[in-house]
Amino acid sequence: MIPLKSEREIETMNTAGKILSGIIQKLRDAVAAGVTTAEIESAAERLMREEKVVSAFKGYRGYPGQICTSINEEIVHGIPGGRILKEGDIISLDVGIKYKGFYSDAAVTVPVGVVSGTVKKLLEVTQVSLEKGIELAQPGNHLFDISHAIQVYVEANGFSVVRDFVGHGIGTKLHEDPEIPNYGVPHTGEILKPGMVLAIEPMVTQGTCECRILSDGWTAITKDGKYSAHFEHSVAITENGPEVLTA
Repeated sequence: MIPLKSEREIETMNTAGKILSGIIQKLRDAVAAGVTTAEIESAAERLMREEKVVSAFKGYRGYPGQICTSINEEIVHGIPGGRILKEGDIISLDVGIKYKGFYSDAAVTVPVGVVSGTVKKLLEVTQVSLEKGIELAQPGNHLFDISHAIQVYVEANGFSVVRDFVGHGIGTKLHEDPEIPNYGVPHTGEILKPGMVLAIEPMVTQGTCECRILSDGWTAITKDGKYSAHFEHSVAITENGPEVLTA
């Protein structure tokens, strides 16, 4: 069963999304060569405290961080620590919060200073693929129409979509039904209905889609060591189409 939210519940999730968007923007501004991921984590913790929200990730299934900070070949679930950002890196900031009983989840990948043309294209393609997926989050469409749109755009640009990690429903739980892969057959999957809220999150790699988990039990990296990017929005399906709650 995919939970449907009322208009009032979506209003609350929209407020949560705007708070989260503001936090992420400030964390983006904190990204610079010489900064550690622990310092970004500390900034996130302070911002959440100021906004009177709590981290959706801290303690979730034992995850130790307030946010996820994944650098270069790290796809997702990178744990903040002492690693120092350097010019030419990219860092994915995956942030979730809980506000008045509802969750919000979003991610961006940020360049550290100047990056190569290929890496810049990776970021652009991943972000646009998210937009392509959101465009199809329309009532009456099928769930995997979103997945297919992401896959087609990414692969047409010479990159790969990660298959081991997927998007998800979101609401009173961080992860609700349905799972939303970033690949799929169009016109299949559940029919989208107003009241559904989806966390759509393409993860895209320069090379292979295969990954492995580091010894920390969390950090997923590309098997070939090539860069990966991650963008995510929480999106409500409404009678008038998709509403990006974390815009």
